[in-house]
Amino acid sequence: MNTIIINGQRFNTSGNNISVTNNQVIVDGKVVQGNLSGIVEVKFEGDLASLKCNGSATVNGNVFGSVNAGGSVDCGDVGKNIDAGGSVTCGFVGGNIDAGGSVRYKK
Repeated sequence: MNTIIINGQRFNTSGNNISVTNNQVIVDGKVVQGNLSGIVEVKFEGDLASLKCNGSATVNGNVFGSVNAGGSVDCGDVGKNIDAGGSVTCGFVGGNIDAGGSVRYKK
């Protein structure tokens, strides 16, 4: 079971495909939290298949697929690509990194 934290509120989920768009947090096609406004802080504890969000993202685990974020990304290893509007801090990346800011490798 994984944990997703949205603006400080914890949700347990067995899903691992996350999308944060249009003021909603969607996990494996199901809306977990809707009607969000302002700055939305999402943290994920566990491993993800993929992540897509308009803002920044923190994943306390690995992402097996790709990460697409409008802001900064902080995560473990990524199996495919990272596309971030801000800075990236990550472990091993199996594909490419496209960052609007700096890129930092975590050992």
